[in-house]
Amino acid sequence: MLRGVIFDLGSTLIYNEYDNNWNAVLPRMRVDLLKHLQAAGYTLDPQAFLNRFTAKVHEFNQQRQTDWVEYTTAWLLTSTLAELGAPPPSPAFITEALRAYYAFSESLWQPVPDVYATLRQLAARGLRLGIISNAGDNENVQRLIDNAQLRGYFEPIIVSAAVGIRKPNPKIFDLALTAWGLAPEECAMVGDTLGADILGAQMRGLRDVWFTAHADHPANHAHAGNVIPNWEIAALTDLPPLLESL
Repeated sequence: MLRGVIFDLGSTLIYNEYDNNWNAVLPRMRVDLLKHLQAAGYTLDPQAFLNRFTAKVHEFNQQRQTDWVEYTTAWLLTSTLAELGAPPPSPAFITEALRAYYAFSESLWQPVPDVYATLRQLAARGLRLGIISNAGDNENVQRLIDNAQLRGYFEPIIVSAAVGIRKPNPKIFDLALTAWGLAPEECAMVGDTLGADILGAQMRGLRDVWFTAHADHPANHAHAGNVIPNWEIAALTDLPPLLESL
């Protein structure tokens, strides 16, 4: 019997027009971060900072895809500043700097169509609902959830930046299963990424549903034919009847 449903966040519950083209957004985000640092008194060579921070983000984005460990944006920024010989920032300063870094991207996200009606239907059936999100900054994810008015539907909300591991690491799914006191076979994972959401669910023994409305991106192309989802849906309205049939 199905008793719990875990959702991914980005491109599953919320989306934006740049979902598959973050390279169009990241340069603006990095410049916003640099401006914040300069306004706070950091005397940085602009191009040296942008080059080093960009390289570090790329390097550890590749690394975390293979070892399933989260390297937070706070750590990336702190280590970049240290490498450039800048004074060590306080944790509070890093928090504010990252708020400036993510501000533009946060303005782009919006709820996926029919998300609220779908969640209400699932909750009315007595299903437990949770979120597991891969992300480099916990506060960024928490703001996105609040901006989309989603918090009241979910418990727990698990962010890789807060727990140190990423999907598809099976251990991150255990955090939700333990919170609910449920077995893997009693739960389903709904998400847009084959290599994180679907593979992770299959490795831990959960049922899996691939949400394809915003899933046309290179990471999924790389896994096509190798990671085979149990079920696929193109709209969230398809989820309640599917789960009812399981």
